[in-house]
Amino acid sequence: MLNAHMSPRPSPITVGEAAPDFVLKDQNRADWSLSDAVRKGDVVLCFYPMSFTGVCSTEMKCVDAEMAEWQKRGAQVVGVSCDSFAVQKAFADSMGLKQTLLADMHRSVCKAYGLYWADLNVSSRGTVVVGQSADGSGKVKWVQARQPGDAMKWGDVMAALA
Repeated sequence: MLNAHMSPRPSPITVGEAAPDFVLKDQNRADWSLSDAVRKGDVVLCFYPMSFTGVCSTEMKCVDAEMAEWQKRGAQVVGVSCDSFAVQKAFADSMGLKQTLLADMHRSVCKAYGLYWADLNVSSRGTVVVGQSADGSGKVKWVQARQPGDAMKWGDVMAALA
């Protein structure tokens, strides 16, 4: 199983820690690797509980609307939920989303980042900015764990990319 090397943690990952590397399927069933992505610039991991729900839909639509700003800052933004790649595809298509959506179906990534909502067996809501460390691996630059109904604070994320 992909990502079997990852260990769950009881609380969100913290700034300065090594970012656990992972490979997940995107909405088009292609492999997406954090280590490959971080070589190109900062990566913003937007963890959200479930596709097709109120706050999650609004948040991903806002991420998509700001795509030019993310790219101007050299960042790749990806959504991560425990939905299947088929659900992620339907979600992206129905919302007209252009960003990559990753399927953490085994919950290994959200657990390794400490962003897991056990009561519902889904990812909790949070944002992690990963940059490249001196050795080329991923390093956590910024973290924002949020309550399920709280959307991302865009200004804070943009400041972390400066």
